[in-house]
Amino acid sequence: MSASEHGGMSDPTDGDPTDRDPTDGDEAGPTDREYVDRAIELAEEAVEAGNTPFGALLVLDGEIVAEEHNETLTEDDLSAHPELALARWAGRELDVDERARCTMYASTEPCPMCATGIHYAGIGRVVFGVAGETLDALTGDVVTIPCAEVIRRGGGDTEVEGPIAEAAAMTLHESVYGEPSRDRTR
Repeated sequence: MSASEHGGMSDPTDGDPTDRDPTDGDEAGPTDREYVDRAIELAEEAVEAGNTPFGALLVLDGEIVAEEHNETLTEDDLSAHPELALARWAGRELDVDERARCTMYASTEPCPMCATGIHYAGIGRVVFGVAGETLDALTGDVVTIPCAEVIRRGGGDTEVEGPIAEAAAMTLHESVYGEPSRDRTR
């Protein structure tokens, strides 16, 4: 995991109506879409490292404080999802108030395991690129309980937004998964 700032994030260009940014016009720093684009870049790095395409980062007060990409295959650890790794990191490294001010940006909607970790860590907000149900239509192996539903059932108040970059995120997933199959694991 690296704790660093990143500049030069890409602008949305694919024109998909889900590729929107609710913070457009915010001159203070990168937009939600730019942070999700960075999460998609991290997902690309996961693929380059021999893993499946998932990436995420944490932003606190406008600064990227931590990043992760999927390591389930290279670490032979089915729980090595980037969102869960970041929730665990935040629980160790940030105080309660800082976690509540954090936004987690993910290339794909966090799965129920990761959503539970996000809830227990007290992360204030989650923004994702593509919905789990959309990915499931391609792969057939996603547990399609929405992140917001897991948070709600847990009694949490984490704000969940997305999808905001569906076409961009699905382009990467399609390049990895191709035709739908039920024989893959995240």
